[in-house]
Amino acid sequence: MIGKGRATGMVAASAMVAGILLSCGSRTSALDSAGLEKGAAMGFVLKSSTLTPNDPIPRKFTCDGDDVSPPLAWDAAPAGTRSFSLVTEDPDAPGGTFVHWVLYDVPATARTLPENLSREKSLPDGSRQGRNGFGQIGYGGPCPPPGPAHRYYFRLYALDADLNLAPGASRADLDRAMKGKILAQAELMSRYGRR
Repeated sequence: MIGKGRATGMVAASAMVAGILLSCGSRTSALDSAGLEKGAAMGFVLKSSTLTPNDPIPRKFTCDGDDVSPPLAWDAAPAGTRSFSLVTEDPDAPGGTFVHWVLYDVPATARTLPENLSREKSLPDGSRQGRNGFGQIGYGGPCPPPGPAHRYYFRLYALDADLNLAPGASRADLDRAMKGKILAQAELMSRYGRR
């Protein structure tokens, strides 16, 4: 037989577990309404010959080196992909998330981005680049203040449409244009710190 105090504790624990499960469900709904409602989130893989997940970013790709974009590659995209978008950002920046690269309308046939991609607004293949947090077009490498290493997320989105955004768009512009069009997302995170 269970004592009254113990039974009350079990009821409270059950309610807490139910609350956690409900909140997880609502988190999924929020994610879906943000643009991943096509049902294939995280459906393909983003990789690099020079970046290793969770490891330091080579100096060459930072403001302490040549400040060029790293090479990236991905496997086959989900069925129905019409274009790709890429965003690189640092969520550990002192002033909040800092955007290092905004690239969109990358052709559906593309499977790579070369090292040192040109910083032009419009590229020969039709891809367009937006404005980063430095106020420049194209890639701007990691340049954190001295201290612990920051995380840098390279996020590639497979979209069911061409966005046709004008060159020089902001991250916020891109987010609005992508809403409801994301088929899948691939992510690569590496780190960089300065002493």
